[in-house]
Amino acid sequence: MRTGIASATAATFAANRARGAVRFGVHLADGITRRGDLHESGSLRVRFPSPEDDSLSAMFVNTAGGIAGGDHFDIAITAGEGARLTLTTAAAEKVYRAPAAAARLDIALKVGAGAHLSWLPQETILFDRARIHRRFDIDLAEGASLLLCEIVVFGRAAMGEIMRHGEFVDRWRMCRGARLVFAETVRLDGEIGEKLARRAIAGGGTAIGTALIVPGDEALVERIREASERFGGEVGISAWNGFAMARFCAQDAARLRTDMMTVLGRASAVPLPRLWLN
Repeated sequence: MRTGIASATAATFAANRARGAVRFGVHLADGITRRGDLHESGSLRVRFPSPEDDSLSAMFVNTAGGIAGGDHFDIAITAGEGARLTLTTAAAEKVYRAPAAAARLDIALKVGAGAHLSWLPQETILFDRARIHRRFDIDLAEGASLLLCEIVVFGRAAMGEIMRHGEFVDRWRMCRGARLVFAETVRLDGEIGEKLARRAIAGGGTAIGTALIVPGDEALVERIREASERFGGEVGISAWNGFAMARFCAQDAARLRTDMMTVLGRASAVPLPRLWLN
């Protein structure tokens, strides 16, 4: 009897999970980036604000109102040769408590020769007992450029909320010319609040961020380090294999966001999405 009830409960839970997918490509036509075929399904949508120049901007909207345990979202974007694309989100994404299965977010980005892609979503906010597995698979052609940043906030400090327990798994893989050049997996689970308080991890910070910049070299590193006195949190940057990576840690999301904007302003001429400036 109990087995039957548990099975029915699990089936009901699975049936009520949000699913969403967006897949599209862009290409260069007469010097202007144009959108190709677009596929949308479930609760994930993408909108294209009016372009201000010859590039294209896209904004993701999650009509589910957030991400909960067992949800699964799938994004696949291709920027064709010479195209220029900037991606962002309509708002900060909220990840809620997961009593059972973790939420999944799979992102595949493909950038052709001479193309540029900027992945600049607003913050991802994890509530207490949230569980999410996120995966980035990035495929860059030779001569492609990329600006990819992610900010993760553990609890809304301004609301007096603390993330004490949960699971955050973040897997990044980047290939260039079919060769793996960067691989990293970050895992925070269990008593996350306690771990973030440790000096060797976050020193009590509740917001972390990463910016991946391709191409990137020591000259870029030095240019960003020149702004070190303006940083409100901790920022570290290094370059290798032809790209640069900046790491961020701050006591709150506002400080980290300001630091991220400073770094991005020095790393690229690509303007930040207008939603970042509101």
